[in-house]
Amino acid sequence: MEESPAMTALSFGTMGFGYSDWAGTFYPAEMKAGDYLSYYARHFDTVELDTTFHATPPVERVRRWRELTPDGFRFCVKTPREVTHEGTLDRRLGEMKQFLDVMREFGPKLAMVLIQLPPSCGIDQFEALERLLKGLPGDLRFAVEFRNVSWGQQRTLDLLREHRAALVAAEYLTRPSQIHVTSDQLYIRWIGEHERFKELNHEQFDVSANLAWWKGEIERVTRAGAIEHVWGFFNNDYSGYAIATCRRFMRLMGLAVREEADLAGQGRLFG
Repeated sequence: MEESPAMTALSFGTMGFGYSDWAGTFYPAEMKAGDYLSYYARHFDTVELDTTFHATPPVERVRRWRELTPDGFRFCVKTPREVTHEGTLDRRLGEMKQFLDVMREFGPKLAMVLIQLPPSCGIDQFEALERLLKGLPGDLRFAVEFRNVSWGQQRTLDLLREHRAALVAAEYLTRPSQIHVTSDQLYIRWIGEHERFKELNHEQFDVSANLAWWKGEIERVTRAGAIEHVWGFFNNDYSGYAIATCRRFMRLMGLAVREEADLAGQGRLFG
């Protein structure tokens, strides 16, 4: 794990790793999909698993993912939609604990659990979220992403701080006004607009100015040394090719990037 001058560990990766569009650009064209994760883990030290949002994977698959990655690799996992998007949050605690029991098969490679709330979930669900957070095990770390502006209140920040949960800082079409710190873990998601690009194998939108802003914000909030770890993940919808943009940001943050000969098409930039 790399560290910033404030001794904050920095880990950046992508949302998912199994994209067919990356074959022939990031992944060698002849590589089998079953070898993607081990190859990915040679270049990045973390990944956010979106597949867990759709369904809890079998225990055997989690163990396989764990075995395919080196000791220093870390997984961040997205809470299943049946917990966050189907019904009231506090009534899904049983399903949440079942999911977490499976995720524990990652062992020390499980870094953070992302709880992404739907846009329809507003501050009127405050008590339900409070009960959910109270019911979560204290030995795991959580990050909460709000997508309804009604949550922008001080009591939301206070609730997350009480439960050592990170407030997700995310960029869709616009950036947040600033990063709010509620935990010793910082969780950032660069998402963009869904289905913006037809191809997902080269950068098609220049986000350099945005990345410079994020660098400044990360440096601002980590300067005091209260944040132990920054986790950040790029979506293909952000600029067209998460691999290249993640590497771009890693270089901007002064982190080492594994260099390999460009595969076909990887050298194209913004077009």
